[in-house]
Amino acid sequence: MKKIIFAIALSLSVLVTQAQTKSTTVQPTDKAPDEQDGLIKDYFSQIMGVALSTTSNVKLFQFVYDWIGTPYHFGGDSRKGIDCSAFTKELYNKVFNLAIKRNSRDIFRMVSPVRKDELQEGDLVFFKIHSRSISHVGIYLGNNKFAHASSRGVAINSLDDGYYSRYFYRGGRLLDAFKQQLENSPDDNVK
Repeated sequence: MKKIIFAIALSLSVLVTQAQTKSTTVQPTDKAPDEQDGLIKDYFSQIMGVALSTTSNVKLFQFVYDWIGTPYHFGGDSRKGIDCSAFTKELYNKVFNLAIKRNSRDIFRMVSPVRKDELQEGDLVFFKIHSRSISHVGIYLGNNKFAHASSRGVAINSLDDGYYSRYFYRGGRLLDAFKQQLENSPDDNVK
């Protein structure tokens, strides 16, 4: 149902944009994509409970939306069933064009640590659920919400929920860690 509503909203947005460009009044055409982007961000804000800003990554929210409800399957990596690390790996591949590890503990080794109050959209959140080591990973969306493949399937939850608050371990910023790796790696062209 959500996908049908999104498709209708997107279609209406496109029709409105087309009608505006065909009207006889002169309007700057560069505003139409901004308006459409604004409608999409408003839509995601409403259905995901996350206030998207003007700098929010729509591709990130579209990816999460497309996977919502996918069943959980330990070791799975498809729409038939996926686990938390495979979901995170797929998201980072498709949204940020980055290849990351397949295991939540290995992914944690790739990040720069981030305090909970410093988390930004696209950061990773790690949990130690009934374990002394990291056993779960998700992607931070903003407003203390994160997306993950939970035992109930791909979902959005709050870090403030008692369950996730109790098992939260740390946040991590993968993009900064990759930037540091690139800056510290020797230039292959220099001899």
